[in-house]
Amino acid sequence: MEIKRGIAVSPGIAIAKSLIIDSEDYRIPRRSIDASQRTREIQRVRNAFKSAIDELTQLETASDQIQESKIKDIFAVHLRFLHDRSLRKKITDLVRLDLVTAEYAVSAILREIASNFTKAKDTYISERAADIYDIERRLLRQLLGKKREDVEHLTEEVAIVARELSPTQTAGFNKDFVKGLATDAGGRTSHTAIVARSLGIPAVVALEDLTENISGGDTVIIDGNRGIVVVNPDSQTIRQYEQYSQEFLALEHKLDAIKEKPAVTRDGVKITLLGNIEFPDEAEQVLQKGGDGIGLYRTEFLYLNSESEPTEQEHYQAYAETVSVFKHRPVIIRTVDLGADKYTQSRRFAPEPNPFLGLRSIRFCLQNLMMFKTQLHAILRASVLGEVKIMFPLITNIQEMMQAKMILRDVMEDLDEESVDYNKNIQVGIMIETPSAALTAFTLARDADFFSIGTNDLTQYTLAVDRGNELVSTLYSTVDPAVLRLIRTVIQDAHKAQIDISICGEIASEPEHIMLMLGMGVRTLSLAPPMIPEIKQIIRSVTIEDCNDVARKILTMNSERQISSYLRDATRKILPETF
Repeated sequence: MEIKRGIAVSPGIAIAKSLIIDSEDYRIPRRSIDASQRTREIQRVRNAFKSAIDELTQLETASDQIQESKIKDIFAVHLRFLHDRSLRKKITDLVRLDLVTAEYAVSAILREIASNFTKAKDTYISERAADIYDIERRLLRQLLGKKREDVEHLTEEVAIVARELSPTQTAGFNKDFVKGLATDAGGRTSHTAIVARSLGIPAVVALEDLTENISGGDTVIIDGNRGIVVVNPDSQTIRQYEQYSQEFLALEHKLDAIKEKPAVTRDGVKITLLGNIEFPDEAEQVLQKGGDGIGLYRTEFLYLNSESEPTEQEHYQAYAETVSVFKHRPVIIRTVDLGADKYTQSRRFAPEPNPFLGLRSIRFCLQNLMMFKTQLHAILRASVLGEVKIMFPLITNIQEMMQAKMILRDVMEDLDEESVDYNKNIQVGIMIETPSAALTAFTLARDADFFSIGTNDLTQYTLAVDRGNELVSTLYSTVDPAVLRLIRTVIQDAHKAQIDISICGEIASEPEHIMLMLGMGVRTLSLAPPMIPEIKQIIRSVTIEDCNDVARKILTMNSERQISSYLRDATRKILPETF
């Protein structure tokens, strides 16, 4: 049994077999085993060889049917290596004598052979090094569990383990079978964290070397409450965590009991709770959890989950399906936010040295007008179905905002010429995600119907900390004094301009930060749907004066650590079972 500690980013307990997702360039560290595990590891080597031979034999048979002689020759070479008893003996001897894992033995022996082949003067032999590396990858795929392409077609419950997860990968997860996520990299607002909270599954990130200390199929416990991952737990630990899980579910059921009640403070102030979603089928969950509408529809997942760029009709169908759930409640559709770490499966983006500072979000849209207009066409068509609003992401200055609105007007004119009905008075807002936007908020407010503060990127750009980099995760905090002062400035400027303002970053999903946000003047929060009942419970337990007191104290503090400690203590008094 091995215990790893990281950052808890999505609450809950998961106990399942691990499914490792990694690049094809496997990096297998030396990992020791107990003498009692030797027989098991040797059998895993034998099973991997057998499975790889069966797989290649099937591929060779398929190549017979299509008369691909060169492919058949490659398969034949690989099969000869896999049937070589001396190769298998070298690997099993390494396991037996050095007490290392099957994965390490396979990788070490085959890479040694490949290295020797590469040094050979005979060109034919040196070129066979590529075959050895391919065999290594094939065997490791067998040892590390299911193939990566099977992630979208799971038939049993698994815990996903990875070095890091891209939005493209997470977009295909089936929440009925993916019971937990654990990654070496990432932070509190990394995409793994955001998707996990949205799906309502436990997750721990910033585990540093978990993938180096786990094999595919190992039993793993993911404790999303405490930030702990247990690899190959003993029976007593499993029983203990099963009890924890039951207690956590009991708390969830208790919170669900208030989902139909309004989010009103004890002194009668109504707070609007909206949901953040990626897909139309998540809209129903927002209602089920007691939400008032959609505050952030992340439309880029229409691209990330597709092999090709979505058509206007595909956009429209997704928006129409979402709007139909909410009738006369708000649905705020954010225009596509691609770039940085979010790429389409067709990889349309050229590599950039600093992608988070490069061609992303609204910048990408303004340089890809056909794609941008296609989406705006669909949103406007859907606007007649309900209370649809448009939101532009990552606006940094007034020029970007005016350019985006000008393109929107062009699309409106196109629809007028086509006699297509749409809401001519549709509200258009922007996300405040950069210090430049925060500091010029009053100017931007003159041409915006509403603001939504995206605290994830605002924190990242204010503190110059990559929010997905576990090496600097301790420096990332949404309650850093500098970030809080920017948030306060935006809220004050929005109130002066008499426009609506909401918080849609992950800070809105974190119980300990709610009193502070209310005390700073926020009356609309947009958050992960599973967190709505817990946040509602806090709102219903406080008065605005309580929250004002908290905000006044916090805004005099100069230490992030002091602020975080104070907020935890204040919230613990209201909802002790959460902490």
